[in-house]
Amino acid sequence: MNAALLVILFFLGLCMWLGLQARKGKNMSLEQWAVGGRGFGGVLIFFLIAGEMFTTYTFLGASGGAYRSGIPPALYAFNCFYFVIAYWLLPPIWKYAKKNNVISQSDFYDKKYNSPALGVLVAVISVISIIPYLIMQLKGLGIIVSETSYGTISPNMAIVVGVIAITIYVTASGMHGVAWTAIIKDIMILAVVVFMGIYFPLHYYGGLQPMFEAIDTAKQGFLIFPEQGLSISWFISATVMTALAFYMFPHMLAGVFSAKSPKSLRWNAGIMPIYQVIIIFSLFIGFSAILQVPNLQGPDADLALFKMAKMSFDPWFVGVIGASGAMAALIPSSLVLTATATILSKNIYKVWKPNTTDDQLARVSRMLVPVIALVTLYFTFNGGESIFTLYLMAYSFMAQLFPALFFSLWKKNPVTVQGAFAGMIVGILIVIYSTTSGTTIATLFPSLPQVIKDLDVGLAVLLINIAVTLGVSAATRKPAIKVEEENREVTELGKLVK
Repeated sequence: MNAALLVILFFLGLCMWLGLQARKGKNMSLEQWAVGGRGFGGVLIFFLIAGEMFTTYTFLGASGGAYRSGIPPALYAFNCFYFVIAYWLLPPIWKYAKKNNVISQSDFYDKKYNSPALGVLVAVISVISIIPYLIMQLKGLGIIVSETSYGTISPNMAIVVGVIAITIYVTASGMHGVAWTAIIKDIMILAVVVFMGIYFPLHYYGGLQPMFEAIDTAKQGFLIFPEQGLSISWFISATVMTALAFYMFPHMLAGVFSAKSPKSLRWNAGIMPIYQVIIIFSLFIGFSAILQVPNLQGPDADLALFKMAKMSFDPWFVGVIGASGAMAALIPSSLVLTATATILSKNIYKVWKPNTTDDQLARVSRMLVPVIALVTLYFTFNGGESIFTLYLMAYSFMAQLFPALFFSLWKKNPVTVQGAFAGMIVGILIVIYSTTSGTTIATLFPSLPQVIKDLDVGLAVLLINIAVTLGVSAATRKPAIKVEEENREVTELGKLVK
């Protein structure tokens, strides 16, 4: 057993220990297990939300994207629209959730629209979207551990061990376990990525400016946006779409519901852009690898960070990098497991058996964790291209939930249950068609100006969703007079019953 693997196993054991310790002194009711009893202050929420934002993408996707395609994917990784939306959107969501005992994302739609059926629809969309996301995190985990252990442990074995670890502490501690492990994970990622992002340009090029000059000389045009395709208009529309979808994911809203107050959410929205500077250092790693480990093709481009690490550092430090990358997969995965189990118990099982108590739901949620883990393992090893296609659609799927949530926060919600249903379903169907057929705005309207043709097709789908949502709502909204008559009849009936 080499030094790198020993270091990785040490930090895996530390995560398990922290996750199990987190439940001490707490009665694991459904609210405690699913959303930490809504007791997390600003610092813990910071680590929890950052724990979701900095995933295997920080290690594989961001550096690999910079290596493979240059500036467009590099700047796409650095998206601060998230926090503008978070500052205004999350506090009212939290206030409603606190007042109405909302503990899951689907629960929010159920209670806002007084429609368990809408909650079920949102739950189905969310699970379909989030399982491929979880699978991709686990596949990233396998690659990271296998690479940094110098092949001592296979990707599949790494995935199985990681899933067993998070299943144990998530089942026992729920959101508390996720939050505690997120702290050590974020500190390690911050230290490791910033160090490598500074070290590689200095060591191999003599600084950032010489590095970019060398890249520009070797690959002219690589460091600017192209005039078509991944152009500036694509970048703006894609980052906006990603930001709108980001907080629709059930595990992100679970983290929001865990906050102690709306103030802590606004504080996080204000401070998180500073922390996101870490992504820049991940991009520096990818850029530094372009001339040092050239000609990485296809999926191998995502290994640029680890190729640089293994040619630059001793095995023990490569193990530290591997442990950081492994936790970048495990902590978001544990949050996803917690949120998915809560949705399935609260918004599927309880609809099927409405008399289920919260204590019974808490037990069902914990029992579902290993079941979800096993299903995820199966599809991780056997999912094939269908899982990758679903992963590509995940953000577009979740964006279709945004209009119904956004309008529900208005003082007078213009959206009806029927409108919310119609908008989501139409949006999902168009996303499926556009993704599987490769349809873009450019293929639909080839004569339009390039700046419009390069817009993310998801933005057009979202606009259609909004139009359908508001149109169907206008057609199905009851006149005010009729609503008053129905309310009066209900009141009179209540008096007769008394």
